[in-house]
Amino acid sequence: MTPTLPARNKLNTVIVYHILLCVILIALAGCTGSDRGASSMTDEAGRNYNLGADYDTACQMLLAEHYYGKAYEIMKEDPAQDWNLYGSACYRYSCVLVNRGDIERATTVLSEIMERTQGEEEFPESRRAALLTQMAYCQDELKQYDAAKESYAKAYEAYVKSEGGEGKGFFNLMVVGDCGVISFLKMGDYAEAERWLRRSDAELAVYEQNGNPKIVEEYRGLHAIFHARLLHATGHPAQAAAIFDAIPRQRLLTVMGSEYAAQYLMEAGRYDEAAELYAYFDTAFSSFRPTSITFDVINQYLAPRYEALRRAGRNSEALEIADTINVAIDSALQWQKQSDAAELAVIYQTHEKELALKEQKSQTTIFRILAGTALALLLLVGYILWRIHRYNRLLLEKNRHLYKQIKQRELAEEIREKSVESGDNLTQNQQIYNRLCELMQDPEVYTDADANHETLARLVGTNYKYVYDALRECAGLTPADFINRNRIRHAAHLLTTTDEPIGLITEQCGFTNRSTFIRLFREHYSMTPSEYRQAAK
Repeated sequence: MTPTLPARNKLNTVIVYHILLCVILIALAGCTGSDRGASSMTDEAGRNYNLGADYDTACQMLLAEHYYGKAYEIMKEDPAQDWNLYGSACYRYSCVLVNRGDIERATTVLSEIMERTQGEEEFPESRRAALLTQMAYCQDELKQYDAAKESYAKAYEAYVKSEGGEGKGFFNLMVVGDCGVISFLKMGDYAEAERWLRRSDAELAVYEQNGNPKIVEEYRGLHAIFHARLLHATGHPAQAAAIFDAIPRQRLLTVMGSEYAAQYLMEAGRYDEAAELYAYFDTAFSSFRPTSITFDVINQYLAPRYEALRRAGRNSEALEIADTINVAIDSALQWQKQSDAAELAVIYQTHEKELALKEQKSQTTIFRILAGTALALLLLVGYILWRIHRYNRLLLEKNRHLYKQIKQRELAEEIREKSVESGDNLTQNQQIYNRLCELMQDPEVYTDADANHETLARLVGTNYKYVYDALRECAGLTPADFINRNRIRHAAHLLTTTDEPIGLITEQCGFTNRSTFIRLFREHYSMTPSEYRQAAK
């Protein structure tokens, strides 16, 4: 029985396996890079958000819009990295868009984040409420009143959820309540405005116990103004006037209080008082304005004052304000052009720097990937060479063991053949087989490339049929197998006793085709001629 060797494709399997392992390692390195990329993404978004906040404070709104927008777009790719930053960037971005008058774009951005965060438990409810409040304001400005009402309701519910209930004096519930009152008064939905004002009053009553006294004072005045406006709008002008006139003057002279107080006075037809309040508003809060006149300044300070003076019949003063507005418009246009040009130049320069930085990072990343790949391939090649060396060593040991078994097997065959030769009363087939074995003592018989069954029959002096029967009975071989067996044995002898090339030995043994010789040799000895020669040494 011929001993079995490990499958010859084992080495190929090992190589393929470790190539795949190398690919996996490179992929894992890429994943690690992705993790670093995610962290880098959040850092980059944070940097852009902080820049936007700086420019927002400096009233450079183009730059603020640019950087808030960048922070939002970066976080939009994978908001789960930092839900709070994602929400903050969106809120600030939408606020700048609203301030610049792009309500439609702000609504689109807010709708995107609302859809993206729907059902996301990790997104902060307080942040969701602020975004919904902003959404409601935008919808109100676009006259989408039903949608605005729904958004205010959702914002209020989100604030209640984030704080664990109503009636706890939660400041944000009071604020969103006031936003709802303002919006519903504007819509003319006075029943809804009254309901939201009651909510806000209830929160203010609790907040007064432990809240900031200045905020309490300001919001008391604000709520009193809301009550006056609501009563006036619902046909109770006397009650409205009584409430308004009872408000302490210091509560009216706040930023928010003076604005809404002036609105009430305009609605009540008290135009002289409104004009005076707008005049105070124009001078007292000038420190909050930008250094240059903008269209926001005209809309918030000058235009309302002109309207109040005109309705009060103070035409000469109204004309003076109109002249001021005309000059202010020209100044605002000039300032806006200069400001926009300066901010666009900064954006362009920043964009160029960012492109250069991205290109540098890209080149660094490519270099790292190439270096990592080269290192992985070197490790792989080293490992493959080690596996080849180890495999060859094991194979040599197995072949040496096999060589010993082959020699023992051939010795056993020689003993069996001699026992046939020396036996008495040999059959005809045994006699023919003995004569064939004697013929094979001469290598010239089987090393002849043309030797075949007819050659054997002629040399033995019989016909092919008798030769075939004798070989089949005594050796279990065909004439061709018998000839090839002796050729292979002769080749094995030459391999171990000479240093002749295998190609030359192939011809010397009567084979005309080297591949056929190697195949037959492997079938007979379970190893190649070169492995046999090495094992024999």
